[in-house]
Amino acid sequence: MKKISKTTRSNLITYALVIVAFVVVQSLVAGGQVSSSLKGQLIPICVYICMAVSLNLTVGILGELSLGHAGFMSVGAFTGVIVAISLQGLPGPVRLLLAIVIGGATAAVAGVIVGVPVLRLQGDYLAIVTLAFGEIIKNLLNNIYVGVDSHGLHFSATDTASLGLDNGIVLINGPMGAVGIEKLSTFVAGFLLILFVLTVTLNLIRSRSGRAIMAVRDNRIAAESVGINITKYKLMAFVTSAAMAGMSGALYALNYSSVLPKKFDFNTSILVLVFVVLGGMGNIRGSIIAATVLTILPEALRAVNDYRMLLYAIVLILVMLVTNNPILKNGWNLIKEKLAFWRRKTPETAEKGVGADE
Repeated sequence: MKKISKTTRSNLITYALVIVAFVVVQSLVAGGQVSSSLKGQLIPICVYICMAVSLNLTVGILGELSLGHAGFMSVGAFTGVIVAISLQGLPGPVRLLLAIVIGGATAAVAGVIVGVPVLRLQGDYLAIVTLAFGEIIKNLLNNIYVGVDSHGLHFSATDTASLGLDNGIVLINGPMGAVGIEKLSTFVAGFLLILFVLTVTLNLIRSRSGRAIMAVRDNRIAAESVGINITKYKLMAFVTSAAMAGMSGALYALNYSSVLPKKFDFNTSILVLVFVVLGGMGNIRGSIIAATVLTILPEALRAVNDYRMLLYAIVLILVMLVTNNPILKNGWNLIKEKLAFWRRKTPETAEKGVGADE
């Protein structure tokens, strides 16, 4: 029997945890044991998990700090809204799927446009430019008006009157955002999107391209000296991350009746970055857990509303202290070594040892 590698086993555990969590939550929802507030958080949790995993591809795997991830999310969100409303004759699940796919594709195009000049920068310069990109996208959306009628889509940068609609509807109303959205997102769709994002990310990390991306992260000069195309692999990770953020944005937007551009500001990018940092740079499973816990935590603390954000901040600080404590890290590594030692003592090795003594 072929032995399963350590990486494959770890990936299977990640998939299993997500699937088990989905089954448990679905069972609780069916039994009426989930509160309405928590039920309303299920789709945002799925969205933030996808956002955290996608950003971890840029920050943890590629090793570049991006502060404009919410910009790609907004591109996918508003593109998804336009697609979903424009295709009202189709069934809801089909419209949702097309909105997510086209939203991801549009965000990928934005990722190429931004990534080609930006990824030649490093460190703080890259972080500042990606931050500026996120703010530029937000301000552009505040000044864009989109409508649809029997003649197709209409765009304007002035106001809704200049759209010239013929008994049509306004899709994006400048700073008022997207209005009149039909709620198409479901928890099942969020679960499937998580599986898709995990599949893409984990397979990319294990592939030859993934090893090249990590080589660029570890030592740029050494990677370039052995013939690795630095720009190509940095752009690959960046665009893939942007596409998954766009898909998450489409799922997020179609969960509400209206979405404002200001929702996708600097604070959202920082929030997703917090998920990545607390979960561990390059740790996909950690990003999933951090995004889930930190999305639920503010609602769980609503009973102490006056001190809710204070307690939230204290929890973040404690998690950072615990995860960076050398004593706890050494203790955890010792436990893992002990478990690995006992796993190696299989019946086969025991039999070989007996034979050798005789």
